[in-house]
Amino acid sequence: MYLLLFFPVLSFSQTAATGKPGNEEGYEISGNIKGFQDGTSVSFFNQNTNSLEKKATIENGKFIIKGNLPEPSIIVLVFGEQPPAVPLFIGNSKIKIEGDKDNMENLSITGSKTQTQFAEYSKSIKPYEQIFMPDADKDPASVTSVEKISEEFVKKNPSSYVAPIAIIRILQSSENVAMADHLYKLISADVKKTTLAQYLSQQLEVARINPVGAEIADFSQQDTAGHIVKISSLRGKYVLIDFWASWCRPCRMENPNVVAAFNKYHQKNFTVLGVSLDQAKPAWLQAIKMDGLTWTHVSDLKGWGNQVATLFHITSIPQNILIDPQGKIIAKNLRGEALNKRLEKLLN
Repeated sequence: MYLLLFFPVLSFSQTAATGKPGNEEGYEISGNIKGFQDGTSVSFFNQNTNSLEKKATIENGKFIIKGNLPEPSIIVLVFGEQPPAVPLFIGNSKIKIEGDKDNMENLSITGSKTQTQFAEYSKSIKPYEQIFMPDADKDPASVTSVEKISEEFVKKNPSSYVAPIAIIRILQSSENVAMADHLYKLISADVKKTTLAQYLSQQLEVARINPVGAEIADFSQQDTAGHIVKISSLRGKYVLIDFWASWCRPCRMENPNVVAAFNKYHQKNFTVLGVSLDQAKPAWLQAIKMDGLTWTHVSDLKGWGNQVATLFHITSIPQNILIDPQGKIIAKNLRGEALNKRLEKLLN
């Protein structure tokens, strides 16, 4: 679980670690961890390929890994191809790791200022880490705590390469675009040049377009019978705008959760509007029937070029937007139990 919390940012830091030249000295990770058998592999996890890349072998509890980074980046160590994984946020410096196999969460990691800051921030938000999981119930008190901790960290460490992660956590937990924007302006010019900060900048750009709290842009599209449906025609209800497609396996896997929510709450002022990124109408209609999606569906059958998806900068699916009876965006990307809990709070 701990490793999964960083998946949204790992690929960017790891791409940076292999795509540009670093300085001449590079980094050196020297480990002394008791309890592992001789011959145990030490690997880096590469999210881009979803595979492990062996870097060293443990002998007498020790190992050494040398390399080069263009900028401080997240590296994930995996021992013996088994969890738990150990995320490190390091630059080109000498890092020492000491500890015991049976107490991997309390390893001593020294020699990297960035890693020290990363560990400090990670420890401070650990009590609230559950809210970053995809189906999490975002408890308001936990969200407020994450915002406060993250804001204080960035203001205290504007030149830290970890600062972008703290701002990303704000967007993930509360989608507080105003706060994230303000904090992004505080981080140093050098940090803004990093791959991680550039990724954050892209996320902010998208978040500014349809922020939580804003009134949703009006749109219209044809339903399965060719009739025009306007989102404004659904005012007076809570509406889940669900972006999906018949060919999207994760969407089809999520559909039972949306069906359950619709069946439970559609008589309590809630409905769903499906926006399909399909191109073939027969496949679209068949998926609607097979999955029991009994709400209104619209599509222009232009695939990723769907005009509504383009309007909301949808670049991956499934995604959804929840609006209130006045047409105000109140949440995004609620899935599984998180959707049920949010509707329960709103409608019961």
